[in-house]
Amino acid sequence: MTQIAIVGGHGQVAQALIPRLVAAGHQPVALIRNDSQVSTVEKLGATARRLDIEATDAEGFAAAFEGCDAVVFAAGGGPDGNIERKRTVDLEGSLKSIEAAQSVGIARFVQISAIGVDLTLPEDTEPVWRAYVEAKRDADAALRATSLDWTILRPGGLTDDEPTGLVTVADSASRGEIPRADVAAVVAEVLDTGAGVRRQWDVVGGQTPVAEAVANA
Repeated sequence: MTQIAIVGGHGQVAQALIPRLVAAGHQPVALIRNDSQVSTVEKLGATARRLDIEATDAEGFAAAFEGCDAVVFAAGGGPDGNIERKRTVDLEGSLKSIEAAQSVGIARFVQISAIGVDLTLPEDTEPVWRAYVEAKRDADAALRATSLDWTILRPGGLTDDEPTGLVTVADSASRGEIPRADVAAVVAEVLDTGAGVRRQWDVVGGQTPVAEAVANA
């Protein structure tokens, strides 16, 4: 059994990921902010551990990762328009996760980012969106600079649609939408198979079954 720490363990992608990991024989460890989230992730099959991403330092992250074999960074500052949280969650949360993984000897690290964050933004870009894109861009750059067995997944526009099981996974893909559950399926596939080490992929809806898309990418 592989224990997999999920930073942002109560998020929508994380909640879709947990049952997939359980079905594959892994033990998800959902890192959550408060006690009200415990029952949700435990019902899905995860072990719950408390982690306040913004208030905890890298040493605290390392303690939360105890006994784990891999880390999934699936956290986000949310759609509330708070520019500061794009930095403290999307960027600094990732940086602390990376530092903690390195300090405790966890090599496998999968990060959920966003498509197109390396592109130059127009001058009139809305400030919250700019902050989000820049946070994801810088978090990805920091992860790529490590010697971890990293995989960066950059999904297109996320939807709450039912999963199709059909995706496009590529070094570069045209923008498109994808159900969160299909993103979770891709995360589960790279964790289960070991595919995608030191690769960065765009992930959008497509015509190829997840396992095949990941294997071909």
